Amino acid sequence: MTAIPVTSVRTPGRLPRPRGLLWAVLRLHRAALVVWGLALLAAASFLFRLAALADEAERGDSACAEPATDGLPSCTAVDAITADETYSTGIAFVTACTAWLIVPVAAWAGGALIGRELENGTAHLAWTQSVTPARWLAAKLAVPAALLTLGTTGLVLLNVWARGADNPNLVGDWYHPDVFVGTGPTAVAHALAGLALGALAGMLLGRALPAAGAALGAALLLYNALDRYREFLWPTVTRDTTGWEAPRSAFQVAADGSELAFHPRSHFWPIQYVESGILLTVAALAVLAAFRILRRRTA
Repeated sequence: MTAIPVTSVRTPGRLPRPRGLLWAVLRLHRAALVVWGLALLAAASFLFRLAALADEAERGDSACAEPATDGLPSCTAVDAITADETYSTGIAFVTACTAWLIVPVAAWAGGALIGRELENGTAHLAWTQSVTPARWLAAKLAVPAALLTLGTTGLVLLNVWARGADNPNLVGDWYHPDVFVGTGPTAVAHALAGLALGALAGMLLGRALPAAGAALGAALLLYNALDRYREFLWPTVTRDTTGWEAPRSAFQVAADGSELAFHPRSHFWPIQYVESGILLTVAALAVLAAFRILRRRTA
């Protein structure tokens, strides 16, 4: 009898799961990741809806007549009195949320990202499992920093796109605090500064609630300080106002008799770059301090 060789059939096993410190960080903070993703999705959907209202809002914000004559819409028409309000209110809400992103990011970083793990011993457990403290902190900061950078950049770009013709009557003047921060790279820099300040507070205090409170206070202080001194971040233009009236687009700083110091709209980008540089410097110093504190904790 001839023996028939038996070929073993391998059943497909489970797909290998991602491993490593970065994956561990994502799993540990998956709730925050889900909230961040849902918030971005909701904001994007809302901005697409607002962008569709832009033209109608522009018409509603233009001149009207009662009764409608010479091509002007009726002042009592529903679309002439509600579309612009819906649009401007929605744009203002999203812009404010983007501008103030530093606050929840700082509180979360101080309380949940760092403070809670030091308080409940999760960090020390990771350090005993072939993960160096420095590598642990680097991963803790790198993952949210990347997600914040990508998400906030996308949100700012969508916000700028949804603003349409950038009519200040509908979307606010460029120098208004929320508008300035929420429509440029400063928004991303604020978010990263909040992350770094939160990490520093977490390393300093080592407890979730105190770290979250301290990070929240530091973020508010930084935001308001930059808002207060933003006018000094770039040289102003001085002009004799005799027979000349400053346009609405001018960010007026000071007036001395017939001379007016102001920032024209063209100063938007220089001020953005300077403020972003300050914020990133603050973030770098906070991260450096956090690593030094970590070294002392584990020495």
